Amino acid sequence: MQCFIQIVSPFYLRAEELSSPADWADVFGNANPLVLEIGAGTGDFVASIARDQPDRNFIAIDYYNKGCYKSCRRLERLGLTNVRVLREEARQFISERVPHVALAAVHINCPDPWPKQRHRKRRLVNRWFLEFLLPFLAPGGDFFFATDFVDYGSDVAGFMPEIPGMTNMLDPDPFRYELEGYHLSRYMEKFIAQGKNIHFVYYRKESL
Repeated sequence: MQCFIQIVSPFYLRAEELSSPADWADVFGNANPLVLEIGAGTGDFVASIARDQPDRNFIAIDYYNKGCYKSCRRLERLGLTNVRVLREEARQFISERVPHVALAAVHINCPDPWPKQRHRKRRLVNRWFLEFLLPFLAPGGDFFFATDFVDYGSDVAGFMPEIPGMTNMLDPDPFRYELEGYHLSRYMEKFIAQGKNIHFVYYRKESL
């Protein structure tokens, strides 16, 4: 049985202490564009992208306590001040703490694929989730999805053209195995080193 780690860090937030929706400009002390990573793991991806994009604010959420703890320790070591970490379920967090049209980008990297056929309804990313997410993306906001699971990649690439108001930034390809300039998590690097592919899907919300 895993013990629950008490996280004390200037980078860690508790959602119940935020307003609904949260005032992210107040949280970060500036009104920079807001980026959300869902399923941040141990924080290696968000640390890399936040270091490269200091003019953006990053929210990294994960449901696992240990991952949040490791993310905070990583951010502390690197001295990155434009990231906040929360232990939250994605849909509840977005609906309660994110204002509409607030997100400049959303990243979902290698979420649980629920590989068994009878479990696939548990997958986070499906058509319903994208329709739910769309109002929270700013006009011109980017949606990035990456998976190491072939069926998951083809499934998401298959329904994305049906989401109204979204443009495929990889057109004419429904997905790609490489996305230039995209940071790879250690999990992705390990998978690629085994000679396997990551499926990248990249869409942008149309401007008004």
